[in-house]
Amino acid sequence: MKSHELVDRLKEQLGENRFEYHFDSEKDDLRIDHIKLKHGMTLHLSDILAKYETMKEKAISEVVYTIEQTFEAMEKEANEEIYELANVFPIIRSTSFPLKSKEGSPFITTDHTAETRIFYALDLGKTYRIIDEKMLEKLNVTEKQIREAARFSVKKLSTKTKKDEVAGNIFYFLNENDGYDASRILNESFLKEMSAKIEGDMTVSVPHQDVLIIGDIRNEVGYDVLAQMTMHFFSVGMVPITSLSFVYEDGELEPIFILAKNKVNKEQDEK
Repeated sequence: MKSHELVDRLKEQLGENRFEYHFDSEKDDLRIDHIKLKHGMTLHLSDILAKYETMKEKAISEVVYTIEQTFEAMEKEANEEIYELANVFPIIRSTSFPLKSKEGSPFITTDHTAETRIFYALDLGKTYRIIDEKMLEKLNVTEKQIREAARFSVKKLSTKTKKDEVAGNIFYFLNENDGYDASRILNESFLKEMSAKIEGDMTVSVPHQDVLIIGDIRNEVGYDVLAQMTMHFFSVGMVPITSLSFVYEDGELEPIFILAKNKVNKEQDEK
């Protein structure tokens, strides 16, 4: 599929009554603007086409769904239907994720790990909007209240997992597809509960926003399996976070490569 064909497909599925489309063939970008709201988004067509190679029609369906839900959220926001603290949740993003909105307003964030950062989102039903300083005025709250509300909200999310065994290692997958799967990494009670049933090394992975993987790594092969698994999820996720996994021990998350480095240094010291 070519870029102009993708543009035609998107126009066909989204319709032209609500939106205006501007295709930049040089940048291979498609700008979609909501006619009434005077706001829009820019799609990088090369990214969508790359996913189309492996996901086919599902890739287009996911993009269309995301676009529709995003504009629906904008419409709700315009009508001020959703400004309540109960609708605030934390979301995990890569540390390379932009720190400001497109309008230049800084997002509300909290440090997490060297690979991840906590942002905060206003839940809009089937999508959400990341909270920036400008939104604090509409919510009539402080940054502290946002963080406290999010910490409470994440504990209300389901923590049901699916279990799988590979080469003697156990993996637990949390995949509710509610936009906050990776956010469960912030639920300390859940992590401690999982830790109690782990026999080997406990690992936690958030390759993209819609999955959290907890590993019970009982042999060296388990780390190889985990690395391949997280890289796969990272490459296919709509919102990739990090392909790096963490070891969970004593309530702390330690990147696996740092753990391995410390282990090598310890062995060298012992020699």
